[in-house]
Amino acid sequence: MSSTPVRFLTGITTSGTPHLGNYVGSIRPSVRASLTPGVQSFYFLADYHALIKIDEPERIQRSTLEIAASWLAAGLDPERVVFYRQSDVPEIPELTWFLTCVTGKGVLNRAHAYKASVDKNMANGADADSDVTAGLFMYPVLMGADILMFNAHHVPVGRDQIQHIEMARDMANSFNHRYGEHFVPPQAVIEESVATLPGLDGRKMSKSYDNTIPLFSSREQLKKLIAGIKTDSRAPGEPKDTEGSALFQIYQAFASEVETQALRQAYADGIAWGDAKQILLERIDQEVAPMRARYQHLIEHPEEVEALLLAGGKKARAIATPFMAKLRNAVGLRSLTTGATQAKPKAAKSSLPAFKQYREKDGKFYFKLADAKGVVLLQSLGLESPKTAGVSIGLLQKDGACALTALADQLKPVADPAAVLAALDALRAEAA
Repeated sequence: MSSTPVRFLTGITTSGTPHLGNYVGSIRPSVRASLTPGVQSFYFLADYHALIKIDEPERIQRSTLEIAASWLAAGLDPERVVFYRQSDVPEIPELTWFLTCVTGKGVLNRAHAYKASVDKNMANGADADSDVTAGLFMYPVLMGADILMFNAHHVPVGRDQIQHIEMARDMANSFNHRYGEHFVPPQAVIEESVATLPGLDGRKMSKSYDNTIPLFSSREQLKKLIAGIKTDSRAPGEPKDTEGSALFQIYQAFASEVETQALRQAYADGIAWGDAKQILLERIDQEVAPMRARYQHLIEHPEEVEALLLAGGKKARAIATPFMAKLRNAVGLRSLTTGATQAKPKAAKSSLPAFKQYREKDGKFYFKLADAKGVVLLQSLGLESPKTAGVSIGLLQKDGACALTALADQLKPVADPAAVLAALDALRAEAA
């Protein structure tokens, strides 16, 4: 693959009005990243994704306008980035099919959204797949195509979306293993302090929970919504906990470190909830108010937004169309007059990293992961049974980075995490 700048990609599903969680978790860090020298940024409106759960055409259209206007009002410069509507790039659904053909059903069975629907059905005594559409089941593949279409290196996501990035990595490696090196396995980027913003009721801020604070609420609307944030019953003068406080977590996402520490101290000193909510109102409004006029102008002039999106779609297709032509040729969808080329052979098993499971004189069971030259990349601590070691190896082969975190208490410190991830990716590609 040719050398390219570091590519940064993010999208928002056009299923509702943008809220503060979208802003601090996606829009704001994305706009900041777009100003970084040497970075090529891609921002898209995920209207294909919206079709999975929304069957109201007017709602999708309105949401597309509102989200586009939000990004632009927040400072996104369409001249510096590729800013497009997903449905304006027909290569994306074509790539989705290519990736579908190299992705195991078992991988999709483990997707959080699908599993949540199945679990809900089972708890209600219904058929496991009741009301589960193929669109919901295949959602991770479409997301993989969004990312891999532009070979994005970094994808900002909430912690609950890390699994989808891992799946996209698996798809990239599976395709590369069969057809040669075409895709860059992406990496998730998480801003730890704002990975998931709480809503009015303390749960994750989400349209599905109806607990959001719209990003461009008027000051009066914002004040009313903040007044409704769930708090405990502690009276003024009683010390309050910042841990688990939705109000504090939202404030932290907007405030500086100094401001955050000041409110933390105020909690300890027993600040009244009404006063804390007023502080939150002022801090959010300080950041959002300057953007409101631009947002309102764009909402009232949708033709300006449409023109920018169409121009962005052309920029996106200038990359997607030739890349898709290469992928079509790679899989054999090519002219019959094109000379046949020998298929790239699969890597020999001897060139792959491998796990080894063994027992030491202390009676405990161990495992290690070594590369093709025998260099140990990952070493376990002593385990009580061979079954535990085998299960751990299986989890590492299946879940990669997520399993490294989950099994941290069984492993010695990892000297080179990137090499371990690359080795696990290679093993998963071989097994696909």
